[in-house]
Amino acid sequence: MAAKRLLLFVLSTSLHTFASGQNSTNTTDNLQYIDPLIGSANGGNVFPGATLPYGMAKAVADVDSGSNQGGFTTENGNVTGFSTMHDSGTGGQPSLGNFAFFPYASCPGDDLNRCVFPKRVRKIPYQADSVKSKPGYFAITLSSGVATDMTAAQHTSLFRFKFPTFNNGTQSPLLLLDLTDLSDSRQDNATISIDEESGRMTGSARFLPSFGSGTWVGYFCADFKGADIRDNGIFVNSRASTDAKDLKISRSINGYPLPGGGFIRFESAPADGILARIAVSLISSEQACRSAEAEVPNFDFDTTRKAAEDSWREKLSPIIVSTEGVNSSLITNFYSGIYRTMVNPQNYTGENPKWESDEPYFDSFYCLWDSFRSQLPFLTILDPASVTDMIRSLIDTYEYEGWLPDCRMTTCKGYTQGGSNADVVLADGYIKGLSDGIDWDKGYEAVVKDAEVEPYDWSNEGRGGLDSWKLLGYIPTQDFDYRGFGTMTRSVSRTLEYAYNDFCIAQMAEGLGGREEDVEKYEERSSNWRNLYNKDQKSFLLNGGADTGFTGFFQGKYLNGTWHNQDPLWCSNIDPGPNRICSLQNTGQETFESSLWEYGFYIPGDQAGLISLYGGPYAFVKRLDYLHDNNITYIGNEPSFLTVFQYHYAGRPALSALRSHFYIPRFFSPTNAGLPGNDDSGAMGSFVAMSMMGLFPNPGQNVYLIIPPFFESVSIKSSLTGKTAVTRNVNFDPNYEAIYIQSATLNGEPYTKNWVDHSFFTEGKELVLTLGRNESSWGTRVEDLPPSLSKYEGFNGTANVTFLERFRRWDASKSRLGSVRRGDLKGYLGEEEV
Repeated sequence: MAAKRLLLFVLSTSLHTFASGQNSTNTTDNLQYIDPLIGSANGGNVFPGATLPYGMAKAVADVDSGSNQGGFTTENGNVTGFSTMHDSGTGGQPSLGNFAFFPYASCPGDDLNRCVFPKRVRKIPYQADSVKSKPGYFAITLSSGVATDMTAAQHTSLFRFKFPTFNNGTQSPLLLLDLTDLSDSRQDNATISIDEESGRMTGSARFLPSFGSGTWVGYFCADFKGADIRDNGIFVNSRASTDAKDLKISRSINGYPLPGGGFIRFESAPADGILARIAVSLISSEQACRSAEAEVPNFDFDTTRKAAEDSWREKLSPIIVSTEGVNSSLITNFYSGIYRTMVNPQNYTGENPKWESDEPYFDSFYCLWDSFRSQLPFLTILDPASVTDMIRSLIDTYEYEGWLPDCRMTTCKGYTQGGSNADVVLADGYIKGLSDGIDWDKGYEAVVKDAEVEPYDWSNEGRGGLDSWKLLGYIPTQDFDYRGFGTMTRSVSRTLEYAYNDFCIAQMAEGLGGREEDVEKYEERSSNWRNLYNKDQKSFLLNGGADTGFTGFFQGKYLNGTWHNQDPLWCSNIDPGPNRICSLQNTGQETFESSLWEYGFYIPGDQAGLISLYGGPYAFVKRLDYLHDNNITYIGNEPSFLTVFQYHYAGRPALSALRSHFYIPRFFSPTNAGLPGNDDSGAMGSFVAMSMMGLFPNPGQNVYLIIPPFFESVSIKSSLTGKTAVTRNVNFDPNYEAIYIQSATLNGEPYTKNWVDHSFFTEGKELVLTLGRNESSWGTRVEDLPPSLSKYEGFNGTANVTFLERFRRWDASKSRLGSVRRGDLKGYLGEEEV
């Protein structure tokens, strides 16, 4: 199918409004269901503190436990300080955590030097039952009895420290401000200056990014209110002085930044606490001070907190679900997932020191390899204005730095994990009609440069191996590449991702017009994935050598055309090899963060071609079942997301619904340890949100795959058109046994396609799904399937519905395919079908 037939623009000027039919039990104040602590344990790595949507200031207690990439975890670590810059859900080294406060009710014996200053020594446990987290608010009490709560504005955090009362009444509270960060990455020449009269602290420090190249400089401005100042000064190592007010400190030669910073002591500790206001900037301390004075002028904690809550309430308000009969934990799961999609990326507009521009500047794209799959498509529905600004920021970064970023943090270039996936982000926004201020000609120029020009350092931007890509039609294993340099691994996953990147470029070229040669070229290159298919490759289980029964996998190929040999199950969820590497190390395999088994399904633009390659729809479903049934896929990583819903392309949308209910809430639950992996800046949250609302994207295409929502109804108001789209379940079953669509109507007319396009949201359409307990023929015909580059073949009119159609009712413990085994099925199917 030509790209022209794939491109579905939202250009209709005839918009319709449909009654939302809201149930009286629908929630309107969605903040009541947000739990920012979901993912604060078990490697979720979320930021659970106080922030605004996309806010730069992110206030929370920092701890020394594992999974502290977001600052705080609920895993009983020790608090090392209270800082105001963080990322959320990232892997690798802890991120940010700069310029932390630490409170003391009093120095022992009223001796300044008996307070403990170095971070590694001063850290202290916290009272687990004291932790409270709400949108825009976080509170915790230390084992010392110091109670701290905090809120935030865009660049400014406001901390409130309340101190315990001593029996002898002697109390002179001290707050120190540390020039370190979470990962101790501070470089040389950090500074701090203290104004003796006002107590204002200003300064800066240079740090390393946690997943990128270069360095960055952060600036701060801290002020205090609530008690009379006794004295102030600086500390270095374990000693402090009230005589010195300025400090410039090196990193030292021992690999650990020397402890240093400032402190302020107060005459007494009032019952209502001492307030510490700190703003951050990437430009200057003066700009940080201006932000603090503008955003929190009167140190008014309650007003600042209310403004933060109102900001979140507004962002969450477009989505309303029916709560009738639904367990409240599922509602919390849903809205908390939505919340996490807007913690990162961060709006640093006005804080970019590298170039002057009137365009928005967003940062903490951590990384687009994670977020392009469902997070940014979800925000295109919920918050298109912010995604528009993000796309403008990406294009502006190309304008001034020469390349679209694939990953970016604190103005530094992050590492490229696979393809040039900003291409997918731009294509997704373009085909869904985002336009306000976006220079799409410049955006197209940027994605074409990704496809045609190899950068010197393709570990940070663009693509590597382009000579081979154009000449051979694949990225070779151990490629000879002298034009640019990067880690010479991931040849299979890079080939598959480059192919889809080019598919997306072809769609943009078709839509922009006048680029017929580009359409043909990039559409042809998008089929390069076929060049790494080894039809003779078998797969055997690693723990016993049993044949999986499947032949034909993607495999690395050398320059001379001979095959590399990577076991298809290496780096899968069932790989017993603890030291196997599928990442950016030089010793890594030819896939990134996943196995050849899972990457065998990553052909988003040509599912029909892949289905034919695997022997038709029945064989495709059988292979996809094996991936899920045998725990090969890891739902805690983004390449797994689309595999849950790819049954739609084989004409089995009922199985997508069944898989979705297997993974949610079993692997995604509203608990501290409720995420199966790093939240990856909200990627996991978006998977939950889009799955539960019943419309999952194939990113870079105007396609949303339909399953029944987890609620009786879901309504989403478009901020662009003011229209409200509604999906409604008839025969809704809160026990989730009736999860199969029997029939559907769209705007009152029968609808058999198993997907909708973006006009569903912008034109405010109504989708009504009638449900039942058995798989039906709905959405199974070839004409009902989503668009694909190749023609669907081997379907014989319908998509071979044979597997579940005779099921009547499953036992609850067996109603999730992940727990089904051969013996479980014999009672329902014949031996030959088992």
